[in-house]
Amino acid sequence: MPNESTERAHRVSFTDDGPILVEGPVEVVLDDGSTARSDRFVVALCVCRRSRSYPWCDTSHRSRHKRRTA
Repeated sequence: MPNESTERAHRVSFTDDGPILVEGPVEVVLDDGSTARSDRFVVALCVCRRSRSYPWCDTSHRSRHKRRTA
């Protein structure tokens, strides 16, 4: 059961129009089976796939223009 673990839980934060923030260290398994690892305190995972350093966010999503609501 997930709540019975003695390990410290990692916090994952979802942001509006931005990356997913994960308390590190993290290891990310990519579509092709390769892994990317970061030992940073907090990492930003790209969800828009525009990042040149995917899976890590480089804020490329900020250049996208938001749609206006009528």
